[in-house]
Amino acid sequence: MSDLRACKGCSFLTMENNCPKCGSATSREWQGYVVVVDAAKSDIAKRLGISTNGKYALKVR
Repeated sequence: MSDLRACKGCSFLTMENNCPKCGSATSREWQGYVVVVDAAKSDIAKRLGISTNGKYALKVR
């Protein structure tokens, strides 16, 4: 998991330099993550403003 990078715009976790979801730059400095399996039914996803399934960082620098 050390290869994962977090998007500075939407916090999506990826291995790429730019986010495949929103195109923003990514950072190697992030902490914690949440996995969203069903964004439509998830109260946590709604609270975090996440509308699609995937792994998301909780804090991105």
